[in-house]
Amino acid sequence: MTRRPHPSRPALVATAVTLALGTVGCGGGSGDSTSKGSPTGSSSREASSTGGGPSGEITVFAAASLKKTFTRIGADFEKAHPGAKVTFSFAGSSDLVAQIQQGAPADVLATADTRNMGRVTAESLTTAPPVVFASNTLEIAVPAGNPAHVSSLADLVQPGVKVVLCAPAVPCGSAATKVEQAAGVDIKPVSEEQSVTDVLGKVSAGEADAGLVYVTDVEGAGDAVQGITFPQSSAAVNSYPIAALKASRNAALADAFVQAVTGAPGQQVLAAAGFAKAP
Repeated sequence: MTRRPHPSRPALVATAVTLALGTVGCGGGSGDSTSKGSPTGSSSREASSTGGGPSGEITVFAAASLKKTFTRIGADFEKAHPGAKVTFSFAGSSDLVAQIQQGAPADVLATADTRNMGRVTAESLTTAPPVVFASNTLEIAVPAGNPAHVSSLADLVQPGVKVVLCAPAVPCGSAATKVEQAAGVDIKPVSEEQSVTDVLGKVSAGEADAGLVYVTDVEGAGDAVQGITFPQSSAAVNSYPIAALKASRNAALADAFVQAVTGAPGQQVLAAAGFAKAP
């Protein structure tokens, strides 16, 4: 069914539950250890979430779908930690992981799926098992006014309907493949993008009739797009993990930021944006 441009969403807060994920990898051979809830660590690495804690600078690599929420969390974090500076790099999760594997300087990584995070944990690049802090599902985004009259996933395979998807290596692209399989449809996109924000940009600009993006992307786009829910979205719920990286030059501040995301303040920001708790 078609939703109004500004749907309301229940505020859901992620609970703190430890989860060990099994071996993950492109061929099923790499390891991925991911937890739900608040991270644990030695007392020497713990940081206060209020003023008087660690200071300095950190760089956070985060999935493109986290841009608005992490920018807000980062601003709140800097206020709570005088002297701290958080710089963000937002992109598709697969691109971010590739950069880290090639030695790009980063202190914290947050991906839009556990599979890409597994590529990092398989190389022992994190200081502790990643923490799943939120989840997200796909929704059909159409330009304001819905000129192609899209009302279901099946409409995306109709002749003349221009659809944009994320590339398969990107979490939103992998999720799109799963929902296609669940619905028994084969969407032929006019382009495949490297991040969900690129898909949303083409839809909002009217360059495409529809695109598969996250619920939170539709929520944050305002009047630029309309969102259409579809039942098969439940076949691909993406879990979002976060972890501090061993290469960090400011371990205390990196841990403090992870705690800010997984703790109550960060969870409130994420819930308000439409993110759900970890499944």
